[in-house]
Amino acid sequence: MKIAVVILNWNGKKLLEQFLPSVVQNSSEADVYLADNNSSDDSISYITTHFPSVQIIKNEYNFGFAQGYNEALKSVDADIFALVNSDVEVTQNWLQPIIETFKNEPNTAIVQPKILDYKRKDYFEYAGAGGGFIDQYGYPYCRGRVFETIEKDWGQYNDACEIFWASGACFFIRSSVYSELNGFDGDFFAHQEEIDLCWRAKNKKYTIKYNGLSTIYHVGGATLNEESPKKTFLNFRNSLFMLTKNLPKHELFRIVFFRMVLDGIAGIRFLFQGKFTHLFAVLKAHFHYYHLINRNLNKRSDFQLKSYFKINSIVYNYFIKKRHNF
Repeated sequence: MKIAVVILNWNGKKLLEQFLPSVVQNSSEADVYLADNNSSDDSISYITTHFPSVQIIKNEYNFGFAQGYNEALKSVDADIFALVNSDVEVTQNWLQPIIETFKNEPNTAIVQPKILDYKRKDYFEYAGAGGGFIDQYGYPYCRGRVFETIEKDWGQYNDACEIFWASGACFFIRSSVYSELNGFDGDFFAHQEEIDLCWRAKNKKYTIKYNGLSTIYHVGGATLNEESPKKTFLNFRNSLFMLTKNLPKHELFRIVFFRMVLDGIAGIRFLFQGKFTHLFAVLKAHFHYYHLINRNLNKRSDFQLKSYFKINSIVYNYFIKKRHNF
């Protein structure tokens, strides 16, 4: 089984200096690639000088996360793609449990390791934690992270289990399935494209797994921090894209409408907090959604999974019932 670890980079020399050594040192079973999104810093010359074993793929433009990987992976020959953020530190033998999962489970298409916080290594990391799920309205949450509540790691998720989505921070996928699904949706640019891809894989009846015997550490927020209006825009817009593409037909209008109402409430909250740039980001997200609604409707597959959620509303559970842990 041929594994390719592919790191997408855009002006990330400092991150590469800090984190690439762990990937190269602990990934003897794989070929390591740097997919460069037309960086203007000296990332490529740094890799060429210090890590000659790392193969470099040069994208013509900064395509963002989604299309950046789509373009780069055209040049990668492997059975399994390991898509790893540039701000990830991997551990010894991190690949072995993942490889065993793919070898033993032919219907498993996507796998995520345990993702801990690089800055607080005994806590889970926001983006993925112990494996992802969504509620009926498309709000994502994780084992080990619900909204802003993050659990300490005491071994409670050292298991292997089926999940709904795997984090793009460290995302393993069979190359054949990636090709079948036409990769990430380039319209997303960044944020939630991995949830959309996982949902489409689920609609094709593939299995997505979490394996807690493999551990990585993720910084998070190295590209866009949590307070970025651009991140707000991408998250609100891409959630609507994802729901429109993947919801069961009989639920599509009701859930998208209700999600828009919730978005409106979030916008009012930004208003009262004085976060006007975030309010405008929500409005901009909705206008973009309306503009591309027909395109997203045309992307719907012939089959949509009906049982895609375990909890009706994670918002209700968290904010009303005060259930803050998975």
